[in-house]
Amino acid sequence: MSPRDHTGVSQIRPAPAMTGQWTNRALFRLLWPLVIEQILAVTMGAADTMMVSFVGEFAVSGVNIIDNINNLLIIALTALCTGGAVVTSQYVGRRDSKNAGTASKQLIYVVTLVSVFILAAAVFLRRGIISLIYGRVEAEVMDAAAIYFLITAVSYPFLAVYNADAAIFRASGNSRVPMLIALMVNVMNIGGNAFFIFILHIGVAGAALSTLLSRIAAALILTVLLVVNKRGPLVITGLFRIRLNRPMIRNILNVGIPSGLESSMFQIGRLLTQRIFTGFGTAAIAGNAIASVINSFSFMPGMAYGMALLTIVGQCVGAGDYEGAKKQTAKIIKLTYVNLAGIGAFIYIFMEWLISLFSLSPEAHGLAVSFLRIHCISMAVAWPLSFALPNALRAAGDARYVMIVASLSMWIVRVSAAYILTYFLDMGPLGVWLAMGGDFIFRGAFYLRRWLGGKWREQRVIGD
Repeated sequence: MSPRDHTGVSQIRPAPAMTGQWTNRALFRLLWPLVIEQILAVTMGAADTMMVSFVGEFAVSGVNIIDNINNLLIIALTALCTGGAVVTSQYVGRRDSKNAGTASKQLIYVVTLVSVFILAAAVFLRRGIISLIYGRVEAEVMDAAAIYFLITAVSYPFLAVYNADAAIFRASGNSRVPMLIALMVNVMNIGGNAFFIFILHIGVAGAALSTLLSRIAAALILTVLLVVNKRGPLVITGLFRIRLNRPMIRNILNVGIPSGLESSMFQIGRLLTQRIFTGFGTAAIAGNAIASVINSFSFMPGMAYGMALLTIVGQCVGAGDYEGAKKQTAKIIKLTYVNLAGIGAFIYIFMEWLISLFSLSPEAHGLAVSFLRIHCISMAVAWPLSFALPNALRAAGDARYVMIVASLSMWIVRVSAAYILTYFLDMGPLGVWLAMGGDFIFRGAFYLRRWLGGKWREQRVIGD
């Protein structure tokens, strides 16, 4: 049994710092909570979409529009958390608990500040942002989107703190605590949806309120757990005595900024391709929304394994064990391929039943089927190399290369090809999903070449 604090949650365990200690059992202990957490994270979004679908297709479309924008607006926070996780994990690998704790505090300060600015922009410019990105939107859809945007924007600072806290736990090798909090968030969110939507009948606003309240609770609880923990490879003291450490912030930003630019380019490009669906009507928007929800479930193991690579490779590099980093990365990528191939086959076989779980018109249902058929194939072929492997490069400090490849692939392959296939070759909205598959293959090929070539070994995140 692991030691427990007075909250009843397992305290942070010392994580393996060298690959020889990353046994299959240690990997399993890190991976299974990450997979569960990803399932719970996707369930939260799916619960909003599924429950809102009973309000009407305009509500589904409005929520989907804002979910896409939300992903763009909070991407800077996620990227900063990635930078903090890499710096912290390398210090943990080096067994430097003092600097690991300092890096953790600086991460929390930075993401809190950034999130407040993002919140202000979202609140005051929400309708303008929607119109700028999506152009002319039906009035009913716009009203639903504006309400959902306003309420969910208030949750940004709490989501930022939660993501930072969770990244800190994972960087120390403890993925169980964030998983337990994610479980609590989902129970709160689904219960809140049921109460606000089906009992109070406040529709889209109810789904947003449920999300807001669950994020507030998650941030507060996880922060308390970090502060009260006094054991393990990472201990945070004096969190509320704010002192900025510029060299540490610089180390975090050296990974976080390229990751943020890369992710922002990805989300902007994704939004530009999503805008195509608005030109084909509400059925196309709704069909894409439901296909996106289902495919987000298919990525869950891959996302979890990618997050694990940040911890594993970060600790190995911090300990100077580059061969161990290669060995563990190869093992994780193989596992990702096996899992995603199985999930893709399941979705392909049962997609009609899966889509029928949502309240869609026949036209939207048919489009969702076509989108998912393309997705299942492209995911099994290239997703592990295009989205899991780059986390190994980031963990080694090679975030700039990842940013360059991702940006080029997004604009040259995904965005350009989507418009060409959709409008010039008359493939309609199917062209967007075909272009997405091409993007997977392009970036995956370049990441694999970089990893096998070994240039990532020359990068440095923390000083000697």
